[in-house]
Amino acid sequence: MESNFRKISIIGLGYIGLPTAAMFAGNGLEVVGVDINKTIVDKVNRGEIHIVEPELEERVSEVVQNGKLRASTKVEQSDAFIIAVPTPFKENHKPDVSFVEAAAQSIASVLRPGNLVILESTSPVGTTLRMARVMAEMRPDLKFPAEANSDADVHIAYCPERVLPGKTMHELVHNDRVIGGIQKCCSERAKTLYELFVKGECLLTDSKTAEMTKLTENSYRDVNIAFANELSIICDKLGIDVWELIHLANHHPRVKILNPGPGVGGHCIAVDPWFIVDSTPEEAKLIKTAREVNDLKPEWVISKIEEAIRKVGKPFGNGSKPKVACLGLSFKANIDDLRESPAVEIVRELASRDCCDLLVVEPHINTLPKGLNGCANVRLLSLRDALQEAEVVVGLVDHDEFKAIPAQVLRGKAMLDARGIWPIRKTQAAMAD
Repeated sequence: MESNFRKISIIGLGYIGLPTAAMFAGNGLEVVGVDINKTIVDKVNRGEIHIVEPELEERVSEVVQNGKLRASTKVEQSDAFIIAVPTPFKENHKPDVSFVEAAAQSIASVLRPGNLVILESTSPVGTTLRMARVMAEMRPDLKFPAEANSDADVHIAYCPERVLPGKTMHELVHNDRVIGGIQKCCSERAKTLYELFVKGECLLTDSKTAEMTKLTENSYRDVNIAFANELSIICDKLGIDVWELIHLANHHPRVKILNPGPGVGGHCIAVDPWFIVDSTPEEAKLIKTAREVNDLKPEWVISKIEEAIRKVGKPFGNGSKPKVACLGLSFKANIDDLRESPAVEIVRELASRDCCDLLVVEPHINTLPKGLNGCANVRLLSLRDALQEAEVVVGLVDHDEFKAIPAQVLRGKAMLDARGIWPIRKTQAAMAD
């Protein structure tokens, strides 16, 4: 099938939408990035970015300057539309697809025969069909794809992103893509669009299977992380160094245990498994248990921090509370993304308990996030200043900057390493001797 796309619109200029827009624009298409946040729109139109992602700023600046990418708060007529908006959950972990529905409604008003609509947002199974119904209700003058209708005016498909923050620009090009159309012709049409820049394999299926594929990938990761997190708690109780244990166990040719952490964050792994649990609550027993293990890990980390604070003693010095340096707020290393971050949850809870003065170090942000910026006992400091003041040092995110801290700087301080930033390998040390 030959590509006939000249202009496309990307709805949502976040961590996936903006890089995707820049990628299509860099491959010759006219791209309109749409976002309800005017600050983001204005920034993109200046060739600037509002997120931290290697290589993205250079690409955005280039395609804005050559006129291939511009941003707007309103949807325009285009040949194709890609929806990349948030899909959070509400109370009791119920999926919230209201942003997808709002995007679909905004697109419906400008749809024309021959258009392609692709949903990229990670979504519960059936969301693509639901999105199609929303647009069909608004546009009874157009024929939308259904099982018995192969001559639809509008093609609709689901194609989830599969990128790792920090490597987004590379993985958008080189990762395989799963494309699920409501009909086979929808999948094939979407494939011609992605093949404009994707060098990985485009795998075609139906929309429900594509939706479940993304949820399965992240649930698989969540279950494996839960094993590592539970193992860290067990090892702490038994007086075993979990980092050494994992290092040794992973020498088995068929064992690859992940590293534990303070919990699980990010919009994907911390959220997506709940979509499966919500759809099949009686069947998704292991997936639900893994989510509960990972959701409870921040509270365990807090209890270990409080132990360290008690060892320091309270009050400390001239009646002041112990100073605790919390290294990292993002949900993973070397990025600025704070979505669902267990580190933020831990700092917020400690602040509410008012048991210490919190010296937060997050090199990828300039201001504290909502919920922390008004706390009198929380300050955002440079790494150097925080380490000078702190009696307790807590490693929450394994940023490269933290891995490079000299051992002598940490000497004499109470420490808790929740992410394996400074693991002690007894076996390796013995071998070195």
